[in-house]
Amino acid sequence: MVESPTVETECLPFSSIPHTSRLFDDYLHHFDRVKQFYARPPLTEDWWADEIKKINYPAERRQAVAAILERQNREFGAGEKTLANIDRLRHGAAVVITGQQVGLFGGPTFCILKALTAVLMAEKAGAVPMFWLATEDHDLEEINTVNLAAGDHLQKFTVNVPHVEGAPVGNIAFTDEITAATQQVEALFGKSEISELLAESYRKGETFGAAFARFYCKVFSEMGVIFLNPLDAELHRIAQPVFRAALEKSEEINQALVARNHELEAAGYHAQVKVTPSHTLCFYFEDGVRTPIRHQDREFFIGERKLTAAELLDEAERCPEKFSANVLLRPLMQDYLLPTLCYLGGPAEIAYFAQIEVVYRKLANRVTPIGPRIFATLIEPRTAKLMDRYQLSLADLFNAPEKTRELLGSRALPDSILKSFDLAAEHVEKALELIHGPLEKLDKTLIDAAENAGSKMRYQLQGIRDKAARAEARKNTEVLRHADELITALYPNKELQEREIGAAYFLLKYGQSVLDQIKSAVRIGCGEHQVVKIQTG
Repeated sequence: MVESPTVETECLPFSSIPHTSRLFDDYLHHFDRVKQFYARPPLTEDWWADEIKKINYPAERRQAVAAILERQNREFGAGEKTLANIDRLRHGAAVVITGQQVGLFGGPTFCILKALTAVLMAEKAGAVPMFWLATEDHDLEEINTVNLAAGDHLQKFTVNVPHVEGAPVGNIAFTDEITAATQQVEALFGKSEISELLAESYRKGETFGAAFARFYCKVFSEMGVIFLNPLDAELHRIAQPVFRAALEKSEEINQALVARNHELEAAGYHAQVKVTPSHTLCFYFEDGVRTPIRHQDREFFIGERKLTAAELLDEAERCPEKFSANVLLRPLMQDYLLPTLCYLGGPAEIAYFAQIEVVYRKLANRVTPIGPRIFATLIEPRTAKLMDRYQLSLADLFNAPEKTRELLGSRALPDSILKSFDLAAEHVEKALELIHGPLEKLDKTLIDAAENAGSKMRYQLQGIRDKAARAEARKNTEVLRHADELITALYPNKELQEREIGAAYFLLKYGQSVLDQIKSAVRIGCGEHQVVKIQTG
């Protein structure tokens, strides 16, 4: 294992990042265009001074939630700093929170970026960092696979487990298959503290939710991150008023959401969550399956079961553990359970909050602000050397794989061929220049014809040059291998690295200390995609 004592960082504008939505870009750079959808602009210096005054969090609830968090985090194997932060919460501290689905082996790289953002923001604001485990989600296929980079390709790990379709993923337990997967990881990366921690966390009989929490509780032990598992009957009992209010006002909330979606679309943006006329913000655990609660003609439906409003509200009162918040209600449940200073999320969550703002106005006294998490690509030493060798920037690699291979082929062409092309281009320009003057004297209308012919010559010459680059890429196995390495490391499957490569990859390769290096390098105020060069020493 190699430690990374020094890290370099630069900011890459989101205008050069593929798949950036207009809503997200305007939220970051043209807030005046979207200010009607958000509580406040992206978090600026000293933003928390105003927000902390708005938090109304009863002392009795604070004590009850702190006790649950202490129980949960001790079960996860929390260290002293996490327990100290829970004590700070118990005695009056506010919370900076983020969250994510409980993906296999710690999920994508942006999971650690989210947690690091919470740590950095909490340090600035004098708050405690918290990570909400999305254990109530019910789409197993979104979390049971992870990709780890293995040179010039991605190694895909998938764990298939017996489960009830639609059950909350946090309670789904691993079988023997997880042991084979952790052994395969160790064979790929070697034995280390992280590979041992993965094997200890992801083991037969353990659930997706608990394994994810155990792994990251240890990984972030020195940063004091608190983990919260909402699949807890006690938390649901405390949050019961949220479910009740959401159901009582379901029709009113639905109308407000439909209107907000129209406003977003009229402004040229997208609505992240589609809302139907029968929409409510709650699910119900019916025979272990997370089933949406629908309403129609003043009646409610859980699957095929029909209930009156009074019957449903009575169930919410008696057994709140059977109710679950959807993505548009979850932030309000978080804020009821916690003294939330802000939520930190990615583009999708920032889009959610443009809709959630109207839900806050119906159910809460305060609209909690959302802030952008850190967005970053981590560049390893070998990757940096290859980029230098071929004179590439990260943005150069945001292409289809064949284009990247062609680009490297063009940079690897023999000097004699490159000089020949440069000389040919020079000759074309000189020839065009020679005829420009005489043609202008003869007939000015011929200038446009000459320019058009010149453009065609340049295009044809570039086309031959591109064909030469492709030929070089095909026959030069080293160039092909280097291209595939760069594609795998920086734009795998035509996606950003932070979304496609598992966080465990960097932890397995560089150890837990890589988090400190990233934390010291990234900048909260960057507001762009950060390029972090990890340097070993």
